[in-house]
Amino acid sequence: MDTTTTTATAAAVGWNLLIARDDLSIAELADAPVPEVRDGEALLRVDQVGLTANNVTYAALGDSFRYWQFFPASREGWGIVPLWGFAEVVDSRVEGIEPGSRYYGYLPSASHLLVRPGRVDERGFRDASPHRQTLPRPYNAYALTTGDLAYEADREDLQILYRPLFWTSFMLADWLVDNAWLGAATAVLSSASSKTAYGAAFLLQGRGCEIVGLTSRRNVAFTESLGCYDRVLAYEDVVQLPNRPTLYADFAGDERLTASLSAHLGDALVHHVVVGITNQEPGPAGTLAETGPGMFFAPDQMRKRTGEWGRAGLDRRFADAWQRFAPVAEGWVDVVHGQGPQALTQVWREVQSGRTAPRTGHVVIF
Repeated sequence: MDTTTTTATAAAVGWNLLIARDDLSIAELADAPVPEVRDGEALLRVDQVGLTANNVTYAALGDSFRYWQFFPASREGWGIVPLWGFAEVVDSRVEGIEPGSRYYGYLPSASHLLVRPGRVDERGFRDASPHRQTLPRPYNAYALTTGDLAYEADREDLQILYRPLFWTSFMLADWLVDNAWLGAATAVLSSASSKTAYGAAFLLQGRGCEIVGLTSRRNVAFTESLGCYDRVLAYEDVVQLPNRPTLYADFAGDERLTASLSAHLGDALVHHVVVGITNQEPGPAGTLAETGPGMFFAPDQMRKRTGEWGRAGLDRRFADAWQRFAPVAEGWVDVVHGQGPQALTQVWREVQSGRTAPRTGHVVIF
């Protein structure tokens, strides 16, 4: 690439969507210079992304789980929320990373991402940028569409909205079965209308444990219509749960709900694992002294299975599960498309405030 092109790239203006880390409802678009590309680097232009409650969880757990560190903001007290989607290479000084090629992966709420690709092959690459070296490795992987076993060109919207969530669903289901349900006869999933929860329920059906979904009363009918759960209850009706060994997969992070379950089930609550915090207020560690709530972190189970199956084996099993799930999930979501950074800002405010209907899936194109 000649000097003229480099100078033009560096002079171009992009944008970031900044979120106030102490008040996630505050969002602001800011101009940002497009980075200059040096040897060993590639520049991706963010093409299209999804925004779900999962991204709000990244922000809510941004400090404790280091999500803010993936795409550092230049302004103190603000953060750039990670999103999942597709990006196109617009400039590259790395062998095997070609301009015009398209990748799926973890992207900033921004116009561009500068990466330092490592382990480049026909499947994609890992970002080896120094600030990402100590961060969870699965988030640093970028899949080339032409080498991705799970990629389907006619289901890109579905992949954007569901695939990162379905990885968590897939690994959670695998972890539960791998650990013999931790001795439970019933598995209770809160926020049962959420994509991650019902993805896990889809995979766990008929695998040796009753699957009960808990949701708000207004979402009971939708959640029942999915057909993923053996039983669906409104949060107020947890007293209808049978007194039998029960595992609580907590997608809500609602301390009052946890207390209600604990009071009703007592010693029958054999395990409590936190998977998400859709109410954005995680309960304190130690809420359940005997069961000891722990945070389920999908990359931990991914590392275990990569060691046992190899990365190719894990990818193949995930692709098989995805290809079973995707055709069914298409009937469960109404994709709403937005255009441009202003639309992303509006969608963030809607999703962060909890106003999005369970059937709605937001995809923003740039």
